[in-house]
Amino acid sequence: MCECQKNESELSLATIAAQAGNHEDERGAVSLPIYLSSNYRHPTLKEAINFDATKNYTYSRLSTPNRRAVEKTLASLEGGTTGFALSSGMAAVQLALSILKTGDRLISLDDLYGGDFRYFDYLKKHAGIEFDQWNGQKISELVAKLTSDTKIVWLETPSNPTMKEIDIHAVATAVHEYDPQIKVIVDNTFYTPIYQRPLLEGADVVIHSATKYLSGHNDLLGGVVVVKDEKLVDEYYDYYITTGDTLDSFDSWLLLRSLKTLKVRMAQHTKNAQAIVEYLKQAPEVEKVLYPGKGGMVSFYLKEESQVERLLNNVKVITFAESLGGIESLITIPYYQTHADVPVKQRQRLGITTKLLRLSVGLEDADDLIKDIKQALAYR
Repeated sequence: MCECQKNESELSLATIAAQAGNHEDERGAVSLPIYLSSNYRHPTLKEAINFDATKNYTYSRLSTPNRRAVEKTLASLEGGTTGFALSSGMAAVQLALSILKTGDRLISLDDLYGGDFRYFDYLKKHAGIEFDQWNGQKISELVAKLTSDTKIVWLETPSNPTMKEIDIHAVATAVHEYDPQIKVIVDNTFYTPIYQRPLLEGADVVIHSATKYLSGHNDLLGGVVVVKDEKLVDEYYDYYITTGDTLDSFDSWLLLRSLKTLKVRMAQHTKNAQAIVEYLKQAPEVEKVLYPGKGGMVSFYLKEESQVERLLNNVKVITFAESLGGIESLITIPYYQTHADVPVKQRQRLGITTKLLRLSVGLEDADDLIKDIKQALAYR
């Protein structure tokens, strides 16, 4: 856990990211070294008794120099007060939802990462927490679903995988007017703080699967929670260190390294995605393209199921693999992969069909990616 320094909010996002970890090492290293120690020496008994976890180190589950540096950077990027770096995106989901108690109620967008729904079902079965869904259309319909038991409104925007964009400010305003105690939590994995800062739009908590764009190299598993309301910090921190789902020092170092190039990577992801979307819109095999206009995530429908198998089996530059947000382009079929745990009726209602593909556009040359799609669809 690390608290963000207020004066850092005056810096641009590019500067905050590029400076990640700089000025943090007491020996003056520009690139913060990796601290692999699992525990730390107490200089005196008095300091051990009066230990302050926000300033000092004792045991790596509680804090490490690398994790603290990445949490500080993430809190600054999102405009929050405190950041938590976790061992996976799902660990971030668990931490964000740890404030729920038996009898509480959560309302979520109906189009989310499939693992979210799997965890919602687990909490309903084992903890007696109730859930409802909102289709992301009329905010009045969301407000009508709110009750005295509602504790969280959960959004992912753009949505996964149908790319619905939600007006965070409008939702947060309406929800907090109904009850200021309801927490609006936003999954910002697709857009990152480069394109969207939910806390500045009125949300209370923002989460990421840091495995995706924040790390951007398909080489680590991580999650992020950033909090605006300082009253939540202690409650989250107790759960965080008790469960031990903290990000280790090496992966914290990797994530910190990756954040330095976040802005330039997101710009190139967008440029490549826009070029591919233009191709897909006129491709005879493509029925419909879903793209919010920025970022690297593109979903599209092929006209025939046989074309789906042909494309997935024959791409050579693009990789048929789950996950997203890395420098290498990845393509998946959500119906069978990322959203397999979502009930079939809900998949059908959302348009998550066997002809829908989700493409995470990487940093390769856009022309090479387009050629790869063309040759795969033409393969005989």
